[in-house]
Amino acid sequence: MRWMTLLPLAFGLVGCATTTTERLKLPPLRAVDRVDLSRYVGTWYEIANFPQSFQRNCTATTATYTVRPDGDVDVVNRCRKGTVDGPEDVAHGRARVVDTGTSAKLEVSFFRPFWGDYWVIDLDSDYQFAVVGHPGRDYLWILSRTPTMAADVYAGIVGRLQAAGYETARLVRTEQRGEATPASRQ
Repeated sequence: MRWMTLLPLAFGLVGCATTTTERLKLPPLRAVDRVDLSRYVGTWYEIANFPQSFQRNCTATTATYTVRPDGDVDVVNRCRKGTVDGPEDVAHGRARVVDTGTSAKLEVSFFRPFWGDYWVIDLDSDYQFAVVGHPGRDYLWILSRTPTMAADVYAGIVGRLQAAGYETARLVRTEQRGEATPASRQ
């Protein structure tokens, strides 16, 4: 019961927090021009991210998207806790398109009624990689259709993120099955 009285205070404080975009006085973040959801759906492997508390100790992270009959998208995030062979943690959510002209700006919810921005900010023309961000530049995920990504492709993504004002030193690589090296910074 006590947490219910603290909840409005917590949301008030979050609402007052300064985003990276505001703190660094960056121009508004741009999403890609268009996302074909029929090509975007399926399973993506997380290659790197900005660490978030809800992903603490996650490895071998994937996200699977499926278009629902109502046009929304079912989201299933999976990770292994601690190691790539650790226990599986699964989170089910739902996404909805908020910019129907491009389908590049979505909102996702794992705890309704709370929704968070999910913007596709970089996308391979063959849908082999995607970069998902947030207009405040405080959340970031680099995704691939395969568990690994070529070094030159990753470097190109990081360069574009730097040009867009992202603090890429915060990126942490996500360990996936079959990799020779453990997760590391950028």
